[in-house]
Amino acid sequence: MSTETKTIAIVSQKGGVGKTTLAIHLAAEAEQRGEVALIIDADPQASACEWSSWRDGAAPEVIDSAPARIAAKVDLARKQGATFITIDTPPHSDSTAAAAVEVSDLVLIPCRPSAFDLAAMRTSLRLVELLNREAWVILTAGPPNAPRICEDARELIGKLGGRICPITLPERAVHRHASAAGQTVCEIEPDGKAALEVSQLYNWTCEHLDIFTPEHVGMLA
Repeated sequence: MSTETKTIAIVSQKGGVGKTTLAIHLAAEAEQRGEVALIIDADPQASACEWSSWRDGAAPEVIDSAPARIAAKVDLARKQGATFITIDTPPHSDSTAAAAVEVSDLVLIPCRPSAFDLAAMRTSLRLVELLNREAWVILTAGPPNAPRICEDARELIGKLGGRICPITLPERAVHRHASAAGQTVCEIEPDGKAALEVSQLYNWTCEHLDIFTPEHVGMLA
């Protein structure tokens, strides 16, 4: 378990790239691994809040927030014992994205491996750079059996100066089924490929947040 609160901002000026999917899965995995997780839903569509309402009170907790209140809510959550916070932001809102980035320890920019999404990603990268922060681009919702598409996207992202997360979350039907049931892919299909990808992404995230997971402790023993 983390000894201090870690906050992840998930931003993209493009809609439909999987921001909410990232927010709920990272937080749920953190809760499963012993963290006290919280999702701050700063998107007016409130998809994370709706997902939470379908869970009948099961962790992680989800709260909504206006852009101007994000910093205060992160601070309050820290004082109340939260150790792992994800912030889900809306598309086309620089003010909300900026507020989330400013309080974050890690910034993730989900991006589909398509021309339109890659073009929109540039705006998100510039915003993070203006705030003097570094972000990692994570490829999402691409075809799982077309590695060349992701390779081409990674090459372009690298040319744009973006840092690329080595873990991808490809398009899998189980993500839709899990969300509709108020669950995560790890809960609905724990031995599936999607669950493994989420677990790997969480481990990678912990490495960049200096959170020691049981796997890391075992390696140091």
